[in-house]
Amino acid sequence: MSGELFANLNKSELTISESPISTDQFALLLDRIADKTLSGNTAKQVFAALWEKEGEVDSIIESKGLKQISDTGAVEAIVDEVIAACPEQVQQFKDGNEKVIGFLVGQVMQKSRGKANPQMANELLKNKLV
Repeated sequence: MSGELFANLNKSELTISESPISTDQFALLLDRIADKTLSGNTAKQVFAALWEKEGEVDSIIESKGLKQISDTGAVEAIVDEVIAACPEQVQQFKDGNEKVIGFLVGQVMQKSRGKANPQMANELLKNKLV
């Protein structure tokens, strides 16, 4: 997130002290990544909204529906759907092409509209396919 901050500061020709995002809000954004409320991708969306002064971290997450799905059962249901929908890629993985896991995780992310915890999806897929 610091990369996002400095890129936006440079683009806007602002110093760190002129940032439209307060240190408290930036710290809270980092906390929401650490506690897995947000993924890296959704954190960038919250950052952009903070930059545009659309509200506070938690209100932006709520209003935009960006909370990451970290419920194992919910992610597992999506994983099961992807496995059923992608038999060719599942077989490729079982035949030793481990790179196809990225495609399958991508499908989980697409079905969840970017809200599934990607690490959890990766782990669940590997456990189910081995």
